[in-house]
Amino acid sequence: MPWIQLKINATDKTAEHLGDILSDSGALSVTFLDAKDNPVFEPLPGETRLWGDTDIVALYEGEQDMTAVMAFLTAQPELGSDFAHKIEPLEDKDWVREWMDQFHPMKFGKRLWICPSWRDVPDPTAVNVMLDPGLAFGTGTHPTTALCLAWLDGLDLVGKTVVDFGCGSGILAIAALKLGAKRVVGIDIDPQAILASKENAKRNGVEDQIELYLPQDQPDDIIGDVLVANILAGPLEDLAPLMQGLVKSGGPLALSGLLPSQAEKLRQVYGQWFDMAPATEQDEWIRLNGVKR
Repeated sequence: MPWIQLKINATDKTAEHLGDILSDSGALSVTFLDAKDNPVFEPLPGETRLWGDTDIVALYEGEQDMTAVMAFLTAQPELGSDFAHKIEPLEDKDWVREWMDQFHPMKFGKRLWICPSWRDVPDPTAVNVMLDPGLAFGTGTHPTTALCLAWLDGLDLVGKTVVDFGCGSGILAIAALKLGAKRVVGIDIDPQAILASKENAKRNGVEDQIELYLPQDQPDDIIGDVLVANILAGPLEDLAPLMQGLVKSGGPLALSGLLPSQAEKLRQVYGQWFDMAPATEQDEWIRLNGVKR
């Protein structure tokens, strides 16, 4: 079926309320997009995480009377009669198939390939991770994930235990196992991430080597030889005392999900426990590395 898309501009302070207004106007879905093209990550529970000016995209059925919708919106004091907006039709597509067609095998480092589960692997002799992200974040296409995959490929993981904090689709955990790790512990706040990681681990034949936990369920004695965390700067800072306890002395650390403006503060925070190396940047995203003292 065809759709109609309405896009309006807001600020980080007004976006959530205007989203509610659009829902009340009959929108089937409301999406927040950063107007400066910075990705908007899934917020923590109870938190709306939006940076800068925000576009709000509302989706309506193709038969929706947009004249009535606009009359409703202009009557709202928060919007008024003259607010920036754009209305456009969307052609009917199989959006799942559209996404699948654009997700191709990708190489990271010297040995590692991330391959969609519905495509053939380019190099059967390489280290291949077969991935179906499902509802969880993490395909390798985002620079923060790519930075972590390249880092893992450069480590000697044979026989090691790796802790993946914020495991998402399980892409980093499974890559670590395929690269020789003996055991991986994955932790994520999203139950959908736990399910996606389990399914992807089965697809790659490593389900017996991975343990997956919601934070409230994780054992108190988890400690790894290697720690990787691809989340956000805020949680990385808040959870630093917990995170440093998840890796042994001499163990390497990688932190990603950072913007350049956030890197120095995180370097100082983790520098309390780790000898931090220079930052690595890709497409305006940062990875910080360190070794625990």
